[in-house]
Amino acid sequence: MTGSDRLDFLGRMITQDVRPLPPYSWRHSFWLNRKGRIDADMRVLVLPDRVLLEMDIHAVARALAGLNAYVITEDVTLRDATQEIHRLALHGPGAASALASVVGHTQPTPGVAPQPTLLSITHGQAMNCSFGGSIVTVVRDDWTGETGLEIFVPIDRARLLYEGLVALAHAHAPASTAATKPVGPALRPIGWHALNIARIESGTALYNLDFGQNNLPHETGDEVLRSRVSFKKGCYLGQEIVARMDARGHPKAVLRALAIVGPDARDGSGTPRQPVTGVPLFATPDASGEPVGAVTSSTVSPMRSSTPVLFAMVRHASAAAGTTLYVPAEGAIVATTVQPGLTFWTRDGNRSAF
Repeated sequence: MTGSDRLDFLGRMITQDVRPLPPYSWRHSFWLNRKGRIDADMRVLVLPDRVLLEMDIHAVARALAGLNAYVITEDVTLRDATQEIHRLALHGPGAASALASVVGHTQPTPGVAPQPTLLSITHGQAMNCSFGGSIVTVVRDDWTGETGLEIFVPIDRARLLYEGLVALAHAHAPASTAATKPVGPALRPIGWHALNIARIESGTALYNLDFGQNNLPHETGDEVLRSRVSFKKGCYLGQEIVARMDARGHPKAVLRALAIVGPDARDGSGTPRQPVTGVPLFATPDASGEPVGAVTSSTVSPMRSSTPVLFAMVRHASAAAGTTLYVPAEGAIVATTVQPGLTFWTRDGNRSAF
C-alpha cells in the first residue's frame, strides 16, 4: 500500500489503530466484512514509504478487492506483492546474531527516526537490511516463545539468503573428536511439524486453522482479540457488530487452550494421547449428548513433559478456565482441562501481545 493517505485510509478500514504508528513498527489487525466476520488476519507493517499487509495467501485476493472497493478520492494504491516477496523466518535465541552474520546494514532514511539494529530490535519493531544488492525487511515477532525474526526478501534473493543461512549453520557445527561430542549447528532448517509444536506451546493461534472467515473477532478469545482490535478508535468496517458483541458480554463460542494431564495423558505403553484436529469435545465422560466444541490444533508439548495440548473452539457455557471437557484421543475418551489463557509455555513466562 502506497500513497500519502495510506495510514489514514487504513485506520478507517481495519480493526487496529495504525495511524499513530511510526515507521519500522507493526501491529496485528483484522480486516472484517460488513457482517463483522474476519476476512483476513494481517500483520500491518509500517515502512517510511509504504505499508506492507501480510496475511494468509488465501485471504489476499479477498482483502485486496475489499479494500480497493473503498478507495474513492484518497491517494492510496494497493497491489498484490505475493509474487515479488518471499518470507523466511528465524526462531530461537540466536536468531538475531545468525542473521546479522549474513545481511548488512542500510543507510538511514532522511527525516525518519533511526531504525533499530538486529541486536536491539524488539517485539513489535521492524527494520531494513541489505542482502545481495536488495533491501530485506525484518520484523521481530516472538510467536514461538523465543526470539522470532520474520524476513521479507525479494523473491529472486530468497534462495540465496536461505542457502547463506544454511551454510552458516554447517560452518558452526563442530567436528566430532574423541574428547568433544558434536553439539550441532548454531541454526538448522525445521519443518511445519516443529514450528507447529512451538507456536501452540506459546499460544499463537493461526488464521484458517484455529479461527477463520466464518468467525467473529470475539470468538478468537481475549488474547487474540485485544491484540488486533482497538476499542478506542473511530469507525471501521464491521465495527457495529464488534461493539454490539462487546456490549453483550460474550460470543456463542470462543477459542480456548486445553491440556490433557494425569493418567489420561498416556496410554498403557506410555504413548501420549493426542486428539486430532476436528474431533468434538463433550461435557460428559461418556461423550454423550451434543458436542460443546471441536479441536482446531493439537500437539504433544516437549516443554510440558510431553503433555498433549490443544486449541479448540468451545461453547461459552463450557469455556471457563478449569472446566473439564472430554475428547476422543487414540481410541479412548480422555479428560482435558480448559486453561486460563492460550499460552502453555514461553521462555520468560510472559509473552507481550501486539
